[in-house]
Amino acid sequence: MQPLTDNARSRGQRPEEFAPLAAGQSPTALFITCSDARVAPALLTAARPGEHVELRTAGSIVPPYHSHCGAVGALVRGDDLSGVPAVRDRLAHAAPDGVPGRPDDPAVADAVRAPVLAQLLRLRSYPCVDRRRTEGRPRLRSRYDEVHTGVVREYRTRTDSFDIL
Repeated sequence: MQPLTDNARSRGQRPEEFAPLAAGQSPTALFITCSDARVAPALLTAARPGEHVELRTAGSIVPPYHSHCGAVGALVRGDDLSGVPAVRDRLAHAAPDGVPGRPDDPAVADAVRAPVLAQLLRLRSYPCVDRRRTEGRPRLRSRYDEVHTGVVREYRTRTDSFDIL
């Protein structure tokens, strides 16, 4: 815990670095990723504060448009969220079947990559995203971080495969 405290203190010693952030934000990307502690978006993208928005959920789940998502329903109803039922409900939308094996086992990789593509398709189903895609924005990318090797792969429609960046 001490390194976290030390880092937080050091931020206050560099006000010139953070002062421009007070003027607002104009992120260039929405980075949807798993809340797995081993995945560090800033390390993968070298992004600085304000450059992208992170949405981190268990399993990188994007709920279906108007899905009656537990979290949204609880917010609308004013329910107590302390039991965290939203995590269970969100995972039910795209959790892959468990596949035993090592991280470098292709069956394990396939079981993890399939939901990555499913979330990309689900994100495309949002009307606001679909409208912008016809204008060429946003550009959606589906990437897979091999935690055990550090390799990042991006899905290529042309080859229907995840190729190394």
